[in-house]
Amino acid sequence: MEHRVLKSLLGAWALAACSAAESAAVDDHLGDCGPCAQEALRLRDAVGLLHPEESLDLDPGLRTRVLESCLGRRPPRIPVPEWAVPYDAETARLDALLQDIGDSEWHAPVRLRWFEENGPVTRKTTVAGVIAHLLAVDGLVGLALGLDDPLGPETKGPRDPAHRTEAYWRASYFPPTRAVRGPWREQTHEVIRTVSFAGGGSGTLPVPYGTVAAPGPDPGSGAGSDEVQRIELPLRDSMVDRAFECWIHAGDIADAVDYPYAPPAPRHLHRMIDLAARMLPGTLADRRRSGLAAPSRGLVAAGAPGRSLRLEIEGLGGGEWFIPLDSPAASASAEEEVAHVALDGVEFCRLAAGHVSPEEAAAGQDGDREAIRDVLFAAASLSRM
Repeated sequence: MEHRVLKSLLGAWALAACSAAESAAVDDHLGDCGPCAQEALRLRDAVGLLHPEESLDLDPGLRTRVLESCLGRRPPRIPVPEWAVPYDAETARLDALLQDIGDSEWHAPVRLRWFEENGPVTRKTTVAGVIAHLLAVDGLVGLALGLDDPLGPETKGPRDPAHRTEAYWRASYFPPTRAVRGPWREQTHEVIRTVSFAGGGSGTLPVPYGTVAAPGPDPGSGAGSDEVQRIELPLRDSMVDRAFECWIHAGDIADAVDYPYAPPAPRHLHRMIDLAARMLPGTLADRRRSGLAAPSRGLVAAGAPGRSLRLEIEGLGGGEWFIPLDSPAASASAEEEVAHVALDGVEFCRLAAGHVSPEEAAAGQDGDREAIRDVLFAAASLSRM
């Protein structure tokens, strides 16, 4: 069929009123035509307004299982990059939770929690405030992809997550309500659609997360004290980071409204744990430069063997990682192991989210106690608002 004929069928397709042959032709066309794919998505959303969603209260894992079964039989013409799948799954699970809560529950109190330096930090908000927070911070990914900033066009450049959240909250004359679900949901769809059309090669695109003061090479030297360090992650890691935040805050919301909420699928949880493990050496070095961790016992050149801690994650998403202790770029290995920590996968994620303190983390420990303490505190320091 010609493009103009297929385009004219989009309305009927959205209403599921096409014949089988017409539906197949439109499906094939949407895999090749970006403008029609966007128009089809808008029409599908409009149909959703004509037919209000009903509360099904289904198993949160049902959507994932159905999609896996369907995609196993017919892979999509434009697949979602593997590193973006956890974000797609976690935003869909959170949206299903939001669909089921009542108007009053959007104002239920929620306490955001994270870890700074050597202690926990909290911030009071509401269920709607949490979604506004996710919308503002996910906007950093959207900006990197060329999408509109949810904070508005007057916002000058990306800022750190905390400043973006506070700015969004202040910009509202009234506290956020359930109306924030629409913009958040639309942004998640735009992000997934954009990275899918961009392809897996877009994973190296940098996503800025603001700046911090850059400490000198030695805590007492003062060198570099007037400089700033730009914080950024490649898109493939940033998407995993946003999936992690979505899951953690979905759990905060579920606790506030007394709703059961399961951990992510094991392979998605593994990606989240792997990202945290890869960020630990740099975070440990930052804490050491700030005087919050024990001094290095011997700097080594990049790639050279150095003292290592074996991080063993048990259960869902489990695995084993070796963390360099003295130089972030050192080669960590079993041969240089001086300490061993074993943690449950979900417990490790709660630690990395600042939802459990390093002293309270249920960890099996063996070896250098100082190194173990420093790594557990570094894990908690990965958290942020």
